[in-house]
Amino acid sequence: MAEAAPGPDRAGWALLASAFVVATCGLVYELLAGTLASYLLGDSVTQFSTVIGTYLFAMGLGAWASRGVVANELAMFVRVEILIAAIGGPAAALLFLAFDRVADFRLPLYGLVLVIGTLVGLEIPLLMRILKDRLAFADLVSRVLAFDYVGALAASLLFPLVLVPQLGLIRTGFLFGLANVGVALALLAMLPRRGLRAEWLAGWLVALGLLAGLVMAERLERMAEVASHDAPVIHAVSTPYQRIALTRQHDDLRLYLNGNLQFASRDEYRYHEALVHPAMGRSARPARVLVLGGGDGMAVREILKHPVGQITLVDLDPAMTRLFTGSAMLTALNNGSLSDPRVRVINADAFQWLRAATSRYDVVIVDLPDPTNFSLGKLYSLSFYRELARVLAPDGVAVVQSTSPLIARRAYWTVVATLEAAGLATRPYHAYVPSFGEWGFVLAGHRPIAQVAPRLPARLRFWDAATEGQASRFPADMARLPVAINRLDNQALVRVFEEEWGAVAG
Repeated sequence: MAEAAPGPDRAGWALLASAFVVATCGLVYELLAGTLASYLLGDSVTQFSTVIGTYLFAMGLGAWASRGVVANELAMFVRVEILIAAIGGPAAALLFLAFDRVADFRLPLYGLVLVIGTLVGLEIPLLMRILKDRLAFADLVSRVLAFDYVGALAASLLFPLVLVPQLGLIRTGFLFGLANVGVALALLAMLPRRGLRAEWLAGWLVALGLLAGLVMAERLERMAEVASHDAPVIHAVSTPYQRIALTRQHDDLRLYLNGNLQFASRDEYRYHEALVHPAMGRSARPARVLVLGGGDGMAVREILKHPVGQITLVDLDPAMTRLFTGSAMLTALNNGSLSDPRVRVINADAFQWLRAATSRYDVVIVDLPDPTNFSLGKLYSLSFYRELARVLAPDGVAVVQSTSPLIARRAYWTVVATLEAAGLATRPYHAYVPSFGEWGFVLAGHRPIAQVAPRLPARLRFWDAATEGQASRFPADMARLPVAINRLDNQALVRVFEEEWGAVAG
């Protein structure tokens, strides 16, 4: 009868535990790079796909390169952990700071992904070789891979639920850098160091640097925000859904979501009056109004200028609606609209909420961010607009903010065509908002939209009957052209939007 292989000793358990820690750290660095790329470059599917592919390729390079380590595997493993900590820990901060300072952001992004991925790829082969004399082969492989996969699961759960909402990307990077260097220092303390004094010193220096970065993370985030904006940042926070930043220059307050301008207080009234009043003014009895997006409360402020019953606002991010409900500076802008007793705020995904909705609405205001990625693109899809048509009352009116018909002409008319494919009659129109340029909107309903001036409340600053009359006229450079329908399975709008806006930015 074969003798059972002995279980791991104290040092063996420490090495197995390190497999859990390094797997968690490795996946966190991968998620950090993908999230940061999607924040800064848009198109989350493309960014995550290319980052993950590059990272896995680099891990393969690291695993292949491990064959070149023919002696002192423990020393090499410790050095790899220190290097990963030194490079991976501050990577998110460095990339944020580099975004507006380099000609092509993809070079530092994928350069760091390649370096970190290669080092991470070295870890498991080295661990297995260190443990080969402590465990039988079958036990060695099963235990190391089990700890590795459990660590990956821990990272995938912690990252969206705890790390990003509670710590943000920059702090998360420094924290897991400390975990990597902590593995190196723990192994140096527990196992014979055999002359590894330089590694001991380097490990402590890296740990102190990462600890300083963790303490200074808020300042680094501010520096990154300042680099991205022309005005001082007065508030910035990362939520599970987006990066919210507010800037103020003199009397101009600006809101950015993931780096994209949402409004400037100097001229936001133009956008919100153009968005709300053409639809509200065409409703005979706006007893029930639905707002999708618009968590800043500006659209609700305009709606409340009409005699209205109940307003339901559905916005994904509770941090957004809390900010614009609790800040005196911001409630001064939206007139405290989100606290009005007629307003019910629901924090939910607009797509999922709309699919489950059973009520009918006289007016629907769709004030969602531009389709910069596929998760937002679904909110401009044929499936979404069919659900919108379902909840719109027979004589109801909807309006959709629809990007610039001048800069993103194909994207704008894709929104129009998709609404029509959902069975709705449309009336496209546009308005000039200095912070955005020519901006497009689309009225939609089950019946043709009347070409009459809507009933407007008194004392509007921008929208009037004359402006309304001119708004539906599109000159040649904004005129309609043939476009594809935006469906969930093709997301044509996101690709067109990126091409057109990218041509302006690039």
